[in-house]
Amino acid sequence: MSSAQIAPGNSPLDRFFRITERGSTVGREVRGGVVTFFTMAYIVVLNPLILGYATDIDGKFLGGGDEPNLAAIAAGTALVAGVLTILMGVVANYPLALATGLGLNAFLAFAVASQMTWADAMGLIVIEGVLILVLVLTGFRTAVFRAVPGQLKVAISVGIGLFITLIGFVDAGIVTRIPDVANTTVPVQLGGDGNLSGWPVLVFIVGLLLMVALWVRRVRGAILISIVAMTLVAVVVEAVGDLGRAADKAGGWALTVPAWPDEFPGPDFGTLGEFNLLGSWEKAGAVTVLLLVFSLLLADFFDTMGTMTAIGAEAGLLDEDGVPPNSERILAVDSIAAIAGGAAGVSSNTSYIESASGVGEGARTGLASVVTGVLFLLTIFLSPVVAMIPSEAAVPALVLVGFLMMQQITGISWNDPEIAIPAFLTIVLMPFAYSITVGIGAGFVAYTFLKVVRGKAAEVHVLMWLVAALFVVYFAIDPLTRLLT
Repeated sequence: MSSAQIAPGNSPLDRFFRITERGSTVGREVRGGVVTFFTMAYIVVLNPLILGYATDIDGKFLGGGDEPNLAAIAAGTALVAGVLTILMGVVANYPLALATGLGLNAFLAFAVASQMTWADAMGLIVIEGVLILVLVLTGFRTAVFRAVPGQLKVAISVGIGLFITLIGFVDAGIVTRIPDVANTTVPVQLGGDGNLSGWPVLVFIVGLLLMVALWVRRVRGAILISIVAMTLVAVVVEAVGDLGRAADKAGGWALTVPAWPDEFPGPDFGTLGEFNLLGSWEKAGAVTVLLLVFSLLLADFFDTMGTMTAIGAEAGLLDEDGVPPNSERILAVDSIAAIAGGAAGVSSNTSYIESASGVGEGARTGLASVVTGVLFLLTIFLSPVVAMIPSEAAVPALVLVGFLMMQQITGISWNDPEIAIPAFLTIVLMPFAYSITVGIGAGFVAYTFLKVVRGKAAEVHVLMWLVAALFVVYFAIDPLTRLLT
């Protein structure tokens, strides 16, 4: 066999995922997929905590029981995330992972389920996912994406960079919310009580320094090495200090305690199939249901648009118009993920910006997504092992990747107020409002408004007019709900 026949670029795996063509290697893709998994594996633990303790209109917990069933929610979360992330890799060949959407799951738990049964609420997620899929298949979602000015797409990427940086600092306890007390006007502070303290915070700081040092030295696997190393350090720290969770002990770990699990229970899929498409219309009324579906749809619609743009920009995969390859397939898989999440009873699944951590490790193709998806499927059986990785060890990756995404800010014309002001609002409102959708909406509305003010309304694409109008409705959803119900 000749060397040409066995060259990596000629292997079936390489040709299918176009690994060499995109300037990557199998090793980079595997590392990137592992890093993405470690960075977002927290959702397997966090989603049950958000959905598991909320009750529906009948006072039932998710799954229809009288007691929370966190194990079933965790298994369903891992199953859907694994299958859909693999689908994203194989169908769209894009380094983008999917899982239950944060924000959407909280909205479902505290704003939707209280008005209907859990099955009805999950039915709304399925309906919303079907509607988005129709918008993709008709070309509307892609057309909207292409109608967005290129510099606003850059602003979306930069804003998401700041957003995930803030997520990293918050999850690590570096930035905390100040409790509601008298004579306090500052909403957030440094650490607990305005200072940095506790071993978990030190684990994050050392992990960030290690990750940056390895990255600056161009060490392969810098992000993965840091996460694994600091997890081991965290296990030792916990064994010596017995810190526990922050909810139980001051200065403890934010989410998961880094200790080796005592048992490995089998999977429980009690939430699968727990959805009802039409029950919500009777329980909450048509107007309420339509407004809820609209809110879910708009958030899903634009979160993914921003996320796939940011990932593509960081990976160098965008074309001259700022559009990633196979964008229609990416959006289609994301729409199917929303349907699957509702059908599995674990809330809408969507694209995760944490995928940027894997891109920062070198991932450029769907092979990384396949690796991430397989690890999620393994988590169904090994969730106790994943649960031992504290957020303090994993989220330094978000800070480093946030810096990398911030570098794109030079692509914005800051001396042109027509684009600079919308870009500014897009960038700052994502972290300040803790929402990708809010940032995108503010930017779109401001862009359209300024074009009108300067007598250039004809330059605004008709789809931008439509989307801006929809965002005005989105921002006014609460008073509209009160008015119409």
